[in-house]
Amino acid sequence: MVVEVSPGDVVTLKKVHPCGSYEWEVVRVGADIGLKCQKCQHRILITRGVFARKIKGFVKKNTGELR
Repeated sequence: MVVEVSPGDVVTLKKVHPCGSYEWEVVRVGADIGLKCQKCQHRILITRGVFARKIKGFVKKNTGELR
């Protein structure tokens, strides 16, 4: 399954982070997906295949508009 994500999207994962948050912001997209925890700001890097299995849904989708 291919999941279309872009930097700025906020996603929820199936398992809770040790800090208690389910929400992660996508900060890098490439061969790997870079995520930042919304509560404690911890950053992780996971492969696209692992990301596709762990994602539960989108909280906020980045529209791509410049601010």
